[in-house]
Amino acid sequence: MDINEFNYYLPPELIAQEPLPQRDKSRLMVLDRQMNRLEHKYFPDLINYLTPGNVLVFNETKVIPARLYGRKVNGGARVEVLLLQERGGLRWEVLVRPARRVKVGSLLTFGNGLLTGKVVEETAAGGRIIEFQNGEPQASGRQDAYPTGLCHDTFKASLEKIGLMPLPPYIKKYPADPARYQTVYARQEGSVAAPTAGLHFTPELLTQIKEKGGQVVFVLLHVGLGTFQPVRKKIVSCHQMHSEYFSVGADAAEVINKGRRQGKRIIAVGTTTVRCLETMALESGEVKSGAGWTDLFIYPGYRFKAIDGLVTNFHLPRSTLLLMVSALAGREKILQAYQEAIKQRYRFYSFGDAMLIL
Repeated sequence: MDINEFNYYLPPELIAQEPLPQRDKSRLMVLDRQMNRLEHKYFPDLINYLTPGNVLVFNETKVIPARLYGRKVNGGARVEVLLLQERGGLRWEVLVRPARRVKVGSLLTFGNGLLTGKVVEETAAGGRIIEFQNGEPQASGRQDAYPTGLCHDTFKASLEKIGLMPLPPYIKKYPADPARYQTVYARQEGSVAAPTAGLHFTPELLTQIKEKGGQVVFVLLHVGLGTFQPVRKKIVSCHQMHSEYFSVGADAAEVINKGRRQGKRIIAVGTTTVRCLETMALESGEVKSGAGWTDLFIYPGYRFKAIDGLVTNFHLPRSTLLLMVSALAGREKILQAYQEAIKQRYRFYSFGDAMLIL
């Protein structure tokens, strides 16, 4: 399967640069797979497509302020660091720019000395492993000059002070309210990107869903950059997903499995939720509880076991996310739907409009 089969042209002006003033005022395209029908609605209309007992599953991850700007201790060159994944002991896998200037042994300082990082390793993917500490190192850069004593809580507090929300590169304007790049139900910190399908939900809409008899449960998948990286291999199956941490609690699994036994639809909110559930799904469709790391890559030909529907945004060409929704609804149907969305001037990507696939 050639990745170019999942390409399309998007006029740049349709890339949403900021969220709408109200979360739930976005548009909603409804794709009915069985009826082969498209409908144009608004996001609150989602509730009209739910029946009592339907289970909506959300990813409760929370985005951390993972983008840091600092300098090299020796020479003072500017550096940009993007935290990707905690490796334990306040060691983080990161991306750095400019990478060629940041070698193993480099000392970096952020926030006028509030945080210091030492590069201790290069990764196979071209990133770095940085060990963080507090305080300003001496300019000599000697190993014995490196400060010690940073605890996790102190690191977290420092990150809140000097870190920035790591917005996708196609968003050129930092939001006036960074909270708009968080879902209203975000609880567990650890993502470097938001599960954007959930950005449309408000507390009021969640309450209405419950009042109608819908069930709302939460799982966890900490979103890494691997989810959003384009597929660079020409043959789709040659692409390798980066691993991401996930967790499915026993209570959530029980609600999902009970709903399935009763013949109710399981609707995932966001592609990250899909990866989490499908990772823990048995062939029967039953979802196990547990936690771990997943590198599940879903593309056409995959047989879904855990979900019956999906709330999602519109995704980039040649992306693993576009491949996933194509696996669910069919490549031709998805690309036709995207062309219709372009024709109807939908807003695309993270701050854009939504799609419901049933």
